Amino acid sequence: MADTKRDIFINVDRLNRILDENGLDAVVARSGRNFTYLSGFAYPGTLARLLDLPDSDRGVMVLWPRKGEPVLIVNGTAAGLAARDSWVERQVIYEGYVESPYKRLGELLHDEGLAAARVGFERDYVSARDWALLAEAAPKMDMVDCTAIMDQVRWIKTPAEVAKFKEGADLLDDVYLDVFPGLKPGDTERLAHSRIIAGCLERGCNWAHGILNSSSNTIPYAGESGVVFQTGDVMRTDYVAYLDGYPGHQSRNLIFGEPSQQQRDEYRSIRDVYRATIERCVPGARVGDIYDFAVEAFTSDGWKFESLLVGHSVGSWWHQQEPILRKGSDIVLEEGMVLALEPHIGHWHIQDMVVLRADGPELISDKMSTDEPFIVA
Repeated sequence: MADTKRDIFINVDRLNRILDENGLDAVVARSGRNFTYLSGFAYPGTLARLLDLPDSDRGVMVLWPRKGEPVLIVNGTAAGLAARDSWVERQVIYEGYVESPYKRLGELLHDEGLAAARVGFERDYVSARDWALLAEAAPKMDMVDCTAIMDQVRWIKTPAEVAKFKEGADLLDDVYLDVFPGLKPGDTERLAHSRIIAGCLERGCNWAHGILNSSSNTIPYAGESGVVFQTGDVMRTDYVAYLDGYPGHQSRNLIFGEPSQQQRDEYRSIRDVYRATIERCVPGARVGDIYDFAVEAFTSDGWKFESLLVGHSVGSWWHQQEPILRKGSDIVLEEGMVLALEPHIGHWHIQDMVVLRADGPELISDKMSTDEPFIVA
């Protein structure tokens, strides 16, 4: 693509190769993760949420042909930011709420000579209504599910993508290092959460989300509450801070007051299994074997591991992407993947991002030490 406003930093060579391997003439990206990846920018606020809703009458898409120029299909409200920030310069604008974006896409496929081509669509993001509409608009088109195909494209990162992860990771650790010392017994979960989110936004994040909870709160995903931290409590964090659609993603522990010997021992036990699991993340390793290793290591140390995963890849828009490091997965790790590792037990939660190099994992989120939990005396 010539004369673009911004450099394309995604893995276009891998995209082209995988499209060729699957005989695809084009792909259409509708999901937040693939739209953001292929368009090179992230919508904020309300427009961001519309990317999460497959049935939205104001949805946006990218048509990325194997040969030729990509095109954005956007409504009038979404057009301005795309024109300013996307490396995709061509736009087709439809009238939101009046005209179906998929009807306009169907017309575009005819205009681009793709109405009888083999085209990939995210079947998990195109509603049955819209799938039928496209099939009617281009009956000779071979519509293929490209969800897993695009996962494989995205999971090998370019150096520019790794740099974005690093920037986000440093920002999130800066927030932790700024907020943690100001917390004290008597503060609530809600207060600590609001300070972390505010810190992320103040430092330039597009958006941030995540959880924290006290060790005395046994339902961590119920939302940050009025639970009050007491001396001796442990605070667990698990946050994601997005810059230009790419996340920093780390989990850290804070202890209110001087830790007991039991707390120190428990943390170090979790930390050692966690770090040993990271060391297993090398090119050529099978994902299911890494999961099994973590389970066995925790069991040997007297823990019962009940989590669904020990880590996951990260990428644009939504932090948790394939490969998911889960039981039984036959996915083989490759050089260039970026993973967030988080084998943890209860409120003892450490998480970092690593990039897989030929000689092993390289820590990206290295600004805040996890040798010991953070202590607020």
